[in-house]
Parts: sequence; structure tokens; C-alpha cells
Amino acid sequence: MKPVAIFRYLPIEGPGYFATFLDNNHIPWQLIKIDAGASVPRDPQEFSGLVFMGGPMSVNDDLPWIDSSLALIRQAVDNDIPVLGHCLGGQLMAKALGGAISTIPFKEMGWGEVNIPENPVASSWFGDLKHFQTFHWHGETFSLPPGATNILSSPYCENQAFAMNMHLGMQCHVEMTARMVRDWCSVAAEELTTLEGPAVQSISEIEKDLPQRIEDLNIIAERLYLKWIAYLK
Repeated sequence: MKPVAIFRYLPIEGPGYFATFLDNNHIPWQLIKIDAGASVPRDPQEFSGLVFMGGPMSVNDDLPWIDSSLALIRQAVDNDIPVLGHCLGGQLMAKALGGAISTIPFKEMGWGEVNIPENPVASSWFGDLKHFQTFHWHGETFSLPPGATNILSSPYCENQAFAMNMHLGMQCHVEMTARMVRDWCSVAAEELTTLEGPAVQSISEIEKDLPQRIEDLNIIAERLYLKWIAYLK
């Protein structure tokens, strides 16, 4: 099997549990470190799937790798190569496919519940599940690109995830590990003490019962990732 390409934009925002999942399922993967100056590949057919991780930048920023990333996503979709996006990655997917990226009234930083709408597409990804707790770390969101279906929402962000055939774009972070949560809190410690809003938690709130929360989130992530890898070529 060709490797899954995983695009990283910040060292502490790596593939997390997704890499563990791929290793457990004996699926090869290649980490493309955009943060270290790696170039965006031109041909998606070098890979069995494309995965885009999170980052502190905006898809609307004037960065040298944005346009090439959007073009790569469009080529992958045109060639039925599965694409998966986490937070920034979901926003890249949305913009590449015709959606728009905008700020939200309240930043979401910490744990929060997301709801699964009653539609056949959402059921195909989540089964009978109606809601779950996931991790959030964002101040922007995407609109749904044409042909996509909303499959997750939260009280402060209507579009938390969309699906389009085998392609899945998420605003929330299901890939988290305990180490990632602690690292992000450490880097953003000052910001977390100064931000105000109904969806911003303190470090103590975020790290409360962390092992159990991560274990529960891994179960959700595995369900999504199992469906996604079924489409790998």
C-alpha cells in the first residue's frame, strides 16, 4: 500500500492518536513537516490518502503553502483519494472545495460536547451515537462546501465536521493524546488566563480526568478512522 501522507504545521500539533491508529492497523504513513520547510507534493496519487493536521495559522493567511495545499486537496477529491482534516486541516478542505473560513463569536478551547444531527450521512460515520465530548482549540470555522453534509455541531460552532463521500473534515480535535493536551496548555497558558468566553476552560478544567477523557475520545476517533481507511487505495 502507498503511504498515507500526514501534513504537520506545528511540532506539537502532530498526528497524535491517528499515527497510533495507523501503526496498529499496519498502514504505512509519511509525515510531511510543513513547519520544517517541507514542500507540498504535487501529485496526490503518490499516496493512499491525505491527512491534514491542525495549526495556529489561518487558511486565509498569505502563506506560501496554502494555494498548493488547496490544489492538492482538489486533485485528491477528483481522483477519489480519501482526504481527512483536523481543525486547520478541515478548514483547508472546506476552502479547497468551495467553502469559506470565518471567525466565530466565541473561541472554543478545551473540552466540549458535540451533537450528531439526524441524517443518513452522520449515521454512516457515527452509528447510533447522538453526542460525545471532544477537544476544541479554535477561533475560526468553515462553511459547508457544496455537496458536503454537516455531521457534527456544538453550541458555539454550528459546523464541527462535514463529510463528502469518503472525505471527512473536522473542526474539533479527535486525534488528541494526553501529552498533546498538556503541551498545548503549556504553550497557551497565558492566553487561557486572559481569554473570556463560555467555551474557554482553565488549564485545571482541561486537565481534569484527562486519562479517562482521552481514552473515551480514542474510541470515537477509532470509529471515524476505521471508516476512513476503508477507502484507502
